[in-house]
Amino acid sequence: MENLDKNNKNELEYNNLSRNELIKLESKKKTKKDKIIDALFLKLPYISGIICILEYTLIPDNSINPNPMTYIYFIICLLGLYSIYLLYGLFKKRANNPSTFEKVRYNAPLYTGILLFLAFYDYLTLKTGVLTQPFVPCVNLILNAGIGDYKLLLDCAKNTLILLFLGYFIGVVLGLITGILCGYSKRVHYWVSPIISILGPIPTATWVPIMMVIASSLYAGSVFIIALGSWFAVTVATITGISNVDKDYFEAARTLGATSKQLISKIAIPGAVPSILQGCTQAMSSACVSILIAEMLGVKSGLGWYMTWQKSWASYDKMFAALIIICIVFIIVTKGLNKIKSYLLRWQVGEGK
Repeated sequence: MENLDKNNKNELEYNNLSRNELIKLESKKKTKKDKIIDALFLKLPYISGIICILEYTLIPDNSINPNPMTYIYFIICLLGLYSIYLLYGLFKKRANNPSTFEKVRYNAPLYTGILLFLAFYDYLTLKTGVLTQPFVPCVNLILNAGIGDYKLLLDCAKNTLILLFLGYFIGVVLGLITGILCGYSKRVHYWVSPIISILGPIPTATWVPIMMVIASSLYAGSVFIIALGSWFAVTVATITGISNVDKDYFEAARTLGATSKQLISKIAIPGAVPSILQGCTQAMSSACVSILIAEMLGVKSGLGWYMTWQKSWASYDKMFAALIIICIVFIIVTKGLNKIKSYLLRWQVGEGK
């Protein structure tokens, strides 16, 4: 009996360990060879950064390159950010929390590849002219263009984010309402399902000329286009999530006297949360594509509009600067949404830290 109680106690303590503690418990101690390989990988970004600077300074330019030091400062800043990240990982590792350090080690080859790509791109544009300037500007020209027009770019980025989240939240809210009603009520699903089947597969770009004609303003039409794409993704995900909830839960709740409102709020929605959050992530991807289409064709402010405007003036360096900012903004938005999703689903196995 005492041995049984002892085993139960050990099992309880094991179950109470966090995911990181279990990983640490199950991981093997690194050998000397593994440590040497880790050290080599962590030095690769510095080596590739030096290659970038040497390539830029030693090989003669093939075209005009004003303010040449901007590119070198940029590479130094990237290496500085990597150094801060690496030092933070080492600090956490000494505090018996190696997860950050392992992330740095895992991403070091990726950072190396990015820096080597910059060196190769600079060689093809500024040094050899294989990619003709100004149609394909070098990195230094793009950086100078972005710095010189940063106020307008920041204002355009702000307007893009406002339009993006306005259309996204409208689409998500309407998608949740539609999905919950369709997933719970067969009558609603009977009437709404054909509409979803018809509108869903239609590409977002198809609605642009229609909205330019019937919308009260181009801005309202852009909001509609973004909201429509988000609405479809969230609606389908919510319907799927509620449909996959075990029907025995509903029967048990009805037996205990639960009302329809309680069935929706206490069983249907909580059970469909993972699927709903997945739909929200897909909706953001759709919204990011939709907003660029809308801004390029109608809206008079935003990063998509800025790209079209600069292209009409053959300012390709500014156009590329806006394109890079668009990529950075959308990556940050998507990463943030995934972080929220992981936090809300931390109770799932493998999601928690």
